[in-house]
Amino acid sequence: MEIRKITTITEEILTEGGKEVDPVINIAVVAAVIKNPWHGQGFVEDLNPGIDEVASDVGAVLAPRVVELLGGKLEAYGKAAIVGLDGEIEHGSALIHTLKFGNHFRDAANATTLLPAVEKRGTAGIVFDIPLKHFTDATIRSHHQTFECRVADAPHADEILIALAGSSGGRPQERLAALSTEQ
Repeated sequence: MEIRKITTITEEILTEGGKEVDPVINIAVVAAVIKNPWHGQGFVEDLNPGIDEVASDVGAVLAPRVVELLGGKLEAYGKAAIVGLDGEIEHGSALIHTLKFGNHFRDAANATTLLPAVEKRGTAGIVFDIPLKHFTDATIRSHHQTFECRVADAPHADEILIALAGSSGGRPQERLAALSTEQ
């Protein structure tokens, strides 16, 4: 795995709707910009060798950093793969939609749910939203949210930007009724 750079984004939400957020909600994103392992090979039928070579390693790099940035308090999480223009969206999907990648985050966060994801292809500096959901119960509405990201110089055409995001809580000032009230 060739990592060109790792970018970290953090945010503290102190007020929402003109009202103090208590406790403060922290959000952290850690993104690795890596060389696309299938770049320059034309259409690759079997992506498994590249998955085996990269997915676990990139998950092992990103997951503990997100948990550390949140001080171990993670309640919602998500992932992203943004593929440079010379790659296929499937290249990003192949790396993040495998337990070899995702289990690093689930284990680091003591989580049980599947990570929501975004995958897309784009130019350097593309804006993307990482969806977040509760880490143990995907039906908890208060934790369904997105976090907007951008890495100014990534991905290059031959790269993939892989990111993990976590939040210390749900949406600030959430007021929706529980899903069970509609069932």
